[in-house]
Amino acid sequence: MELRALHYFVTVSEELHFGRAAQRLGIVQPAVSQQIVRLERELGVRLLDRTSRRVRLTQAGERVLAAARQTLAAAARVRVVAGEPAAVLRIGVASCVTQRLGRAMGRLRDSERPAEPELIDLPVTARIEAVRNGELDLALIRGAVTSATARVVRAWSEPLHAVLAREHPAACKPAVSLHDLDPHGLRLPARDSDPPMHDAILALLPMAPPRPPAGNMLNVLFEVSRDPVGWTLMPAEQLAGSRSELVHHVPLDPSMTVDGHIVTSLATPEPCVASYVAAFTD
Repeated sequence: MELRALHYFVTVSEELHFGRAAQRLGIVQPAVSQQIVRLERELGVRLLDRTSRRVRLTQAGERVLAAARQTLAAAARVRVVAGEPAAVLRIGVASCVTQRLGRAMGRLRDSERPAEPELIDLPVTARIEAVRNGELDLALIRGAVTSATARVVRAWSEPLHAVLAREHPAACKPAVSLHDLDPHGLRLPARDSDPPMHDAILALLPMAPPRPPAGNMLNVLFEVSRDPVGWTLMPAEQLAGSRSELVHHVPLDPSMTVDGHIVTSLATPEPCVASYVAAFTD
């Protein structure tokens, strides 16, 4: 029995749709179906009832799902605890490298159990999935994260800044209040580009944004730069050291913060989780 087949089965069970499962796994749908059929044949039970309209777990599938998740978590734990000193520690991150990340990498190298960090740039949802299937040892996520199949631990918080067009009336101020910014000028990226961060920002806004979110952050920054009253919100650490002739970032008054989380496998040993949190905490 292959771990890959169990991983495919867990993904289909969570999506209850072969097409969505294939998309999430980054493979073609027939490959998913073949693995499920092979797993059912190997176990001698039917795991999924599927029709043209729906997919649902059988009673045997419910039992196997719980065991499959435990098996995948145990496999991830083996990868973690088997590491020798200076083992590679695979960390899922966004493309932006911050001062915090640089400090944390130094702390991880100098810890009692030294590790050599390897940074892997992945979208948020792919980061969490890679932790669950053992392809990453941990992932860094800003914003609210909930997962029944991974461990989520708050490790830090950082302020948000308003990012404004250079021509914006508040661009020259030392700080700005959200109440002084035109709600119609707010631009946010689409939620699917970073769901936890998107939800965290929406929770802080005094009112729902009139303009629907669209595009990714690069699209948003471009739109902000063209609008004299345009603005968006970004974590200050992502903006540190950045310079642009098109936009300017200003601290918020009163300050607003977003939490940063470490996501690990449920099977990651407690001392390892504690060391990761210590590395990223101020």
